Amino acid sequence: MDGRDLVRSVRSVGSVGAAQGLRTVRAAWRRRRADATGLPPRGPVRARVPGTVREVEPGVGGGLVRFGRSELRIFVAVNGAVFWGWDGAAPEPSYALAGRCPDPDPRAALEPDKDGGWRVVAERVTVVVSRHGAVEVLTPGGVMLRRDLPPRWWEPVGGGAARWRQRSEVPADARFFGLGGRAAGPRLRDGAYRLWNAAPGRAAGLGDDPPSLTMPVQMVVADAGTHLVFYDNSWDGTVTLREGAEGAGSGHDRAGTSELRMDGGPLRCWVMVGAPARVLLAWASLTGAPALPPAWALGHHHAGGAFGDGEEVRRIVEGYREHGLPLDAVHLGVDHFDARQVFTVDQERFPELPVLADELRREGIRLVSVVGPAVGVAPGTTVYDEGVERDAFVRDASGEVVEGVGWSGDAVFPDFTHPRVRAWWGGLYTERLAQGFAGFWHSMDEPTSFTAFGEPTLPRSARHALDGRGGDHREAHNVYGLCMARAAYEGLRERTPGERPFVFSRSGWAGVQRHGGVWSGEVMTGWPGLRAALSLVLGLGLCGVPHTGPDVGGFDGEASSELYLRGLQLGSYLPFFRTRAGARTGRGEPWESGAEVLGHARVVFAERRRLLPYFMTLAHLARRTGAPYVRPLWWSAPEERALRDCEDAFLLGDCLLVAPVLAPGVDRRAVQLPRGRWYDTATERAYDGPARVWADAPLGRIPVFARGGAVLPVLGEDGGPELEVWAPARGRTGGGLVVPDAGEGWGEPETERYTVRWSGPRVVVGREGEDGGVEPSCPVRVRGVGADGGQM
Repeated sequence: MDGRDLVRSVRSVGSVGAAQGLRTVRAAWRRRRADATGLPPRGPVRARVPGTVREVEPGVGGGLVRFGRSELRIFVAVNGAVFWGWDGAAPEPSYALAGRCPDPDPRAALEPDKDGGWRVVAERVTVVVSRHGAVEVLTPGGVMLRRDLPPRWWEPVGGGAARWRQRSEVPADARFFGLGGRAAGPRLRDGAYRLWNAAPGRAAGLGDDPPSLTMPVQMVVADAGTHLVFYDNSWDGTVTLREGAEGAGSGHDRAGTSELRMDGGPLRCWVMVGAPARVLLAWASLTGAPALPPAWALGHHHAGGAFGDGEEVRRIVEGYREHGLPLDAVHLGVDHFDARQVFTVDQERFPELPVLADELRREGIRLVSVVGPAVGVAPGTTVYDEGVERDAFVRDASGEVVEGVGWSGDAVFPDFTHPRVRAWWGGLYTERLAQGFAGFWHSMDEPTSFTAFGEPTLPRSARHALDGRGGDHREAHNVYGLCMARAAYEGLRERTPGERPFVFSRSGWAGVQRHGGVWSGEVMTGWPGLRAALSLVLGLGLCGVPHTGPDVGGFDGEASSELYLRGLQLGSYLPFFRTRAGARTGRGEPWESGAEVLGHARVVFAERRRLLPYFMTLAHLARRTGAPYVRPLWWSAPEERALRDCEDAFLLGDCLLVAPVLAPGVDRRAVQLPRGRWYDTATERAYDGPARVWADAPLGRIPVFARGGAVLPVLGEDGGPELEVWAPARGRTGGGLVVPDAGEGWGEPETERYTVRWSGPRVVVGREGEDGGVEPSCPVRVRGVGADGGQM
């Protein structure tokens, strides 16, 4: 650790107040001192490479390849994923995996290859290991998707964690996506991307890195195929990407490269090959199905900049009611806590919070509470005293409890990597539930200090249980937010068994989708913030985290009326839809931007409410298949290069294409359409893709296109369920899936399958049943028939 965080702490004194700033300076000194004595000193290192193959030990699904100075374990799992680990690294233990590692595929075997190498041949992939330790992933037809060169380690001569480097090559036409939520994405250009969760401490914009949720997960898309690669290592590291270049017919292509450097930890890797949907299905089977949110969580949420008391909450809710705007949840920030306790309500400002919560619930509005990991150092308070008694707080290498800075000032932090601590923390949500809260959003869970610069709060030498293995914060930091989300989710499952928990985190790691969704943190107010927000959502979806979204309205500064409305339009088509008054500017409700914006906002909110059954269907499909709600345009056709490079539009499920306005003064924009028939939902004009078309984008709406043959479950004008069907092109058929949901419980509703076809001049919609076709379960409205002169 260097002194840069200390310098930032000194600069932050004037930004966050003298008292808080001085605490930050002291905390930075403590971190620096703890790491100086708690981490092994840097000394001479010895470089090592695998060497050449000495012997091979075949096994089920693969085997063990021993080199002169290392060994490689490799196998293909029954779900089609390939695993390999160096130096004895096994798939478990892992915070990413859901339960046990999948069994090896007995049909795959390790067999000799040319030039002294070995290979494993499976149904969808062939893996070749060279005699020097390069690992090549091929399609069944023998086309290269990825080639990992022999790794290199730098081992301390006196012992300790070894740094390592893994260089990889991909086809010249490949594009990189993923690495968690990246504001610079969704397509990741040439550059270095750090793998260390850190809040920027200010509003994030394009290019800000690292974000609060990183993970070493890449989705690589090329003409030859798509693959996902995951290096299961939670230590600090950096991925350096360089896209390739094709030789324009000369045959001298330059391969794309990815270089991963890690400060320690195991070198182990998972690779999944196939179409994007198949890849994420395998990823979900490995890391866990996404948590299913309650139905109300897919509606409109509002977070105030500062709810001073219960009456202020009532005023905001009344404002939504008076202006005819739907509201499903109100999020309370740190202002509703007792200044010294993280789980205790301030009785002066919120004396009857359960009464308020009950009032709102009767109107269909839930209360959501912010929760952070920092526990104020306040002897005599319940949470602090219980934590001390249970030895729940993180200690440094000398055995002293680590103190940092939180919302309440000096704070200590639970060790969520200990099962006993997670169980204790999950029980603390009982107090929140008793106050009437229905959901929870986690903040500062990287963990980070409560300062203007988002500095780390725990020294790297701090000790963690790591579920019995023991280790320090260098390994635990990136999984800290994941383990906190797990504690909350499991605690809520136990205490409210009949309800689906609503847990939203700012930080996390691979597998966080098992415990809830992710909000994208403090995205900047400004036009670049809109692009950053869309990039974050798309990137996280490709890493297996489907339920995500930004805060509409931004975090700092004041949005113009146009910017606010365009952000509202974008946010309404994303899974997590929350408006937020600026944390530093106070209120920012929709009616404050004038009558024109308010009128357009009503249309936005009405359309979001109309699409709620479709969002619920997407939530169920995400849980069952791992497919994100929000998908890049190349999702169904990754071989289409024009779609791979399109970053300003997205698919919402299989049925809708959304083209948000991301720049000022735009009233018309170009839209790249994938193959097939597409309808402008505002005009019902039909277009046939692939094509690049121009669509009107007046201030009141953004271009949205429906796929020909699509079946969307929506709410009709009477508020009841309805099927909106878009006519397929003549000679074509269509269809779709609908998953009706009761809204709360754990029952698995039956998936309804619909077909759409032309029958003479009419569009016929049928529902598949066990005994053949059955009538649709709700009214059907067919749109787009005028494009082919047909009838319903």
